[in-house]
Amino acid sequence: MKNTIKVERAKQNMTQQDLAEKIGVSRQTINSIESQKYIPSTVLALKIAKIFDTKVDEIFQLEEDDFL
Repeated sequence: MKNTIKVERAKQNMTQQDLAEKIGVSRQTINSIESQKYIPSTVLALKIAKIFDTKVDEIFQLEEDDFL
């Protein structure tokens, strides 16, 4: 699953730490999500989308490999 969190953060001049504090996780969690090492829970994905005032599927997109 790919995501656009890094791009969304840049648009708002937000650090990983800023985002982490807003949604109640560690900076390492944000880093892991951005680098596609960790797939967030539904609740966490919804929180991230809410911070960026967008829909979940505009931030997170499935890739072909996700269907196998």
